[in-house]
Amino acid sequence: MIKDNQKLLNLMHVVVDAIIIALSYILAWSLRFEDTWSPLVQWRIIPAPIGYIRPRQDYINMLVFLVPCYLIIYYFCNLYNPKRTSSRRTELFNLIKANLLGVIYCVAVLFFIKQQNYARLFLGIFAIMNLCIDFIFRMTVNKILRKMRKAGKNLKHILLVGYSRTAEGYIDRLRVHPEWGYFIHGILDDHKSTEDSYRGIPVIGNISMLEDLLSTNAYDEIAITLSIDEFSKLESIVTICEKAGVHTKFIPDYNHVIPTKPYTEDLDGLPIIHVRHVPLSSSLNNAVKRTIDVVGSLFGLIILAIPMLIVALIIKITSPGPLIFKQERIGLHNKAFQMYKFRSMRVQDASEEKKAWTTKNDPRVTPIGKFMRKTNIDELPQLVNVLRGDMSLVGPRPERPFFVKKFQEVIPRYMIKHQVRPGMTGWAQVNGYRGDTSIVKRIECDLYYVENWTLWLDFKILFLTFFGRSVNKNAY
Repeated sequence: MIKDNQKLLNLMHVVVDAIIIALSYILAWSLRFEDTWSPLVQWRIIPAPIGYIRPRQDYINMLVFLVPCYLIIYYFCNLYNPKRTSSRRTELFNLIKANLLGVIYCVAVLFFIKQQNYARLFLGIFAIMNLCIDFIFRMTVNKILRKMRKAGKNLKHILLVGYSRTAEGYIDRLRVHPEWGYFIHGILDDHKSTEDSYRGIPVIGNISMLEDLLSTNAYDEIAITLSIDEFSKLESIVTICEKAGVHTKFIPDYNHVIPTKPYTEDLDGLPIIHVRHVPLSSSLNNAVKRTIDVVGSLFGLIILAIPMLIVALIIKITSPGPLIFKQERIGLHNKAFQMYKFRSMRVQDASEEKKAWTTKNDPRVTPIGKFMRKTNIDELPQLVNVLRGDMSLVGPRPERPFFVKKFQEVIPRYMIKHQVRPGMTGWAQVNGYRGDTSIVKRIECDLYYVENWTLWLDFKILFLTFFGRSVNKNAY
């Protein structure tokens, strides 16, 4: 059974992690203090040790306390959770977090026991080496396991209970990712016949057969995918699954109403789910983000002043008309504002401009404008919008009033994006949804950002804006 395999894999991870921690620690000591690495000191890659150096044995003795504490930190940083569906970025982030906490722990212990002669730089070298070696090990194991799962080994056997759009979505995702290693045996449903199937997954009977099927002990997991009008059966299904001791998960059929990570509160033992949670509705989060916006926009305006002046001169020389193009957009709390851009198109009638969307090879775009739009240079004046508070560095892109009125009638939840400041760049843009692309996909990205905002996500989007492959895709 897969549960036994997971326990064995976790035990292997713990043992190998302990070895890597000890190995990284010894290598860090050697790199910092032994003459073998003296060229690194001569080339000033690392500074020479100063003052009294404690004996090597004193450092080795610390491993007795260091290794167990690091393994505990790894556990609380989710490094021993099942990783079938987790990304490399998540694994790397958890490792970075664990090693930062580990270094803080070491420094704190040395401070409280008043041991001042342990080299602080040594701890930094140890943390970096441990992070790199452990990440390589985990990615190697992950790659091997994914290849095995694609080949039909190390599979997790699943039975779905309930045929619904959620069941179809779940099957779709598992089919796209065979490396996750999920094998669906079939679906139980009270309204479908055994002749029905979805993408090769058959309906094998009705829900009343669940208890008998679980007695075969052939399933690692039961996924409850009932349609929303059958939730009355949920309690009895969970009772049957728990009686059989099988791992059960519930995939609700209301994900179009409630976000992926709903915000919940406990009202004296009564769980309450908030239909919409916007992290930036917090005064603290909003203040932090606004501070970064002000500092970032000021910094951008200072370092980009000369390039922006050069662009302005080129526009003036190559095309008649104003340098800055002002356009009404809808921002925070549905309030209109004037958004600034370098003019990249020929001057046109205002009434036509409000309703027209830029398309590929649009004849209205000037030669220099095509380059500016492709490289996002035309967006630089929006740093002034950010400084004024109309916009943020990161957020959903603002839309024109004409399209806002149009989309709010045909796209559910469209107006939720206006609960945060619009941005110069956003999650939709770094995923390639800009210009003449699917507005539905764009709004899905915008809603994900609104509901899952963190500073880390903002920094990630800014990084992908400059270095990602998709940000200039569909920029006409």
